[in-house]
Amino acid sequence: MYLRIHHETSYHYDAPVKAASQILRLSPRSHDGQNVIGWQVRATGRRELPSFIDGFGNLVHCHAVNHPHDFLIILAAGAVRTAETHGIVRGAAEPLPPLFFLRPTSLTRPDAALIAFAADLARHGAPLAVLHALMQAVHQRLPYRTGVTGAATTAAEALALGAGVCQDHAHVFITASRALGIPARYIGGYLWTGSETMTSEASHAWAEAFVPDLGWVGFDPSNQTCVTEAHIRVSVGLDYLSAAPSRGVRQGVAGETLAVEVRVTDDATRLDGATQ
Repeated sequence: MYLRIHHETSYHYDAPVKAASQILRLSPRSHDGQNVIGWQVRATGRRELPSFIDGFGNLVHCHAVNHPHDFLIILAAGAVRTAETHGIVRGAAEPLPPLFFLRPTSLTRPDAALIAFAADLARHGAPLAVLHALMQAVHQRLPYRTGVTGAATTAAEALALGAGVCQDHAHVFITASRALGIPARYIGGYLWTGSETMTSEASHAWAEAFVPDLGWVGFDPSNQTCVTEAHIRVSVGLDYLSAAPSRGVRQGVAGETLAVEVRVTDDATRLDGATQ
């Protein structure tokens, strides 16, 4: 598939803030099955943002505004050519060993209920079978429902609430997988849903787990599938906080209105090998 992405985030303040700074994980990187044809991250008042590679292998951009302002716009856009790999991730930047991704975080620390939830799935035997069963179990236990959870909701809290969004599905999958001794990590990215979308829901999250003899495999509990060519992998982390598309601080007291527009389109005419 030849997918184009337009991701615009705008902040409007009801009074000028003195300064703001952000780190942005909005840039996919190429690996087997994902070829980034062209990509840019821009912000209000700047053509090009400084960037670095973080400890997870993410391409991170930095943005700072050091003068009073009452709005800010961040734009990430580009094109990615994808191919089917049956969920297996190869050729990606891997600065950390798989065992690192057994580490719990504040968002993925299991409680007794989550440990019991994971233990019940061990009966499926081999790791790959267990992970497929886990993906189905997360989907069944947590129907997709907005407004029930928030960015700070933990995996244990989401399981207890019995509903959530893709971030919660990924956190519960990761926590249960680690409880079973299987390394797992959080992935942020985009999903082509079959039609053009213009909401923040097109920004998606799933999980990857490390399977012996296969390596890292992507699992999308929200859609009950391993990762396909419709997924665009952008950021990697132990949980949402270390893979979030944007995190930052601002100086000043003001109310904030946040608007996110994400558009993912499939340009089938570009599959003839032409570049952007």
